[in-house]
Amino acid sequence: MNIEVTSVTKTPEQLSESASAIQVVTSNDIHRSGASSIPEALRLADNLDVAQKNSHDWGISARGFNTDLANKLLVLMDGRTVYTPLFSGVFWDVQDYLMEDLDRIEVISGPGGTLWGANAVNGVINIVSKSSKDTQGSLHGGGRRFLAAGFRRGALRRTLATNVYYRVYGKIFRPRR
Repeated sequence: MNIEVTSVTKTPEQLSESASAIQVVTSNDIHRSGASSIPEALRLADNLDVAQKNSHDWGISARGFNTDLANKLLVLMDGRTVYTPLFSGVFWDVQDYLMEDLDRIEVISGPGGTLWGANAVNGVINIVSKSSKDTQGSLHGGGRRFLAAGFRRGALRRTLATNVYYRVYGKIFRPRR
């Protein structure tokens, strides 16, 4: 309950003091589950309906309104919206990130339109990544079911400014034959 959340009031506060139905999936939860994608990690949130439609399409929604074009759920990555203007929903197969770099996923149930706007009719998902300062060094990973590999390199760069951190990552994914 001492986890700090930011999605409820747009300011950091303790989970135990937040006035909302919020569920937090931590990086430890994601690591222990073996999730290899963000939709798989969202299955850990009890307040979401997550369905895999085929090998790359996902249907994710809240409050029982799961369709192919569900667009009543606001999805943020580090506070920025990731919906497509095509139908105001999310293409989940495009939201690709190294799972080791995720800090937590905050899922708010219920309408959040007064604070977040029109897309937050059924809830808000805020995917928060770790700071670049905390992901220094190299990371190499791979998968078993598929030819999948991930690489990340984080570095401190002192030539631009003091304490400027960055990270670069790349992934490859190809089904085995």
